[in-house]
Amino acid sequence: MEDKRILYVSSEVVPYLAENEVSLMSYDVPKMINDQGGQIRIFMPRYGNINERRHQLHEVIRLSGMNLVVNDMDMPLIIKVASIPKERIQVYFIDNDEYFKRKATFTDEEGVLYPDNDERAIFFAKGVVETVKKLNWVPDIIHVHGWMAAMLPIYMKHFYKNEALFADTKIVTSVYSQSFDENLDTAMINKVVFDNVPQEAVKDLAEPNFENIMKASILHSDAVIVASNEVSSSLTKFIETSGKPFLPFVPKEKFAQAYTDFYKNYVL
Repeated sequence: MEDKRILYVSSEVVPYLAENEVSLMSYDVPKMINDQGGQIRIFMPRYGNINERRHQLHEVIRLSGMNLVVNDMDMPLIIKVASIPKERIQVYFIDNDEYFKRKATFTDEEGVLYPDNDERAIFFAKGVVETVKKLNWVPDIIHVHGWMAAMLPIYMKHFYKNEALFADTKIVTSVYSQSFDENLDTAMINKVVFDNVPQEAVKDLAEPNFENIMKASILHSDAVIVASNEVSSSLTKFIETSGKPFLPFVPKEKFAQAYTDFYKNYVL
C-alpha cells in the first residue's frame, strides 16, 4: 500500500471519542495503512464533547471560511486539525457552531436523537469533499465508517460527479452493527434531493432509519466491508446481493491482511 492515498471519513475516532467498534476501527485501519507507507488523512465531525485543549485542535484559517448550503441554508464551514500522538497522523475536524457545538455526539442527555442529525450528516459529507478539494489531495480510496459519514458516497456519485479531482477515486463503506433505532427527520430525502440527487437513487431515505441509510450508502459505494459481527441478517443479505465486492467480517487480529488484500484485489 506504499504511497497509496486513502481518505478515512468517520463518525467517530479514538482518541477523540470513547472506544466503540466504529471509533476503534477508524483508528486501527488508518494506522495500519500508515505503517505500510500509505498516505492517509482522517476526517470526522468536531463534536462539542471533544476536548480541544487536551487534543490540541486548532483552526486552519486557509481551509475555513466557505459556506455550505444545506436545505437552502448557508452554513459556515470551520476546519480544525490535530495530530494523533506518536502516529504522525493528521485528523481534520468538520465544524459548524449550529450543528456541532453541543456537548454530545448524536443524542441529547435523554438519549433522544438530535432532530437535525440528517442535516449534520449532509453538512459533514459536503464539508469533507470541499476541504479535500482545497487541499488538492487526490485520494485513491475513500473509506467511510459510521452512519454519520454515510451520505458521502451519495454526494460523491451525484453532487460531485463532475469533479475531475475524484475521477479515479473508489469508495469503500464499512458497515457496523445498528447504532440507533429511531428514524431521522422524515424530510431527509427532500433535503438530499434538493442537491440534485435523483429521488429514485435515494428512495431508501424515505424512511431514514439506520438500515435504510446504510443501504443508500452501500448502493453508492464501489465496495463494502462488513466491519461488525453483529450486522443484521437483512442488511447482510442486502450486501451479499448488491453486486458490490464485499469483505465478510474478519476478527480484529486478522483484519490487517484481509483489509490490505481487499483494497489491492477489489478496489485499487
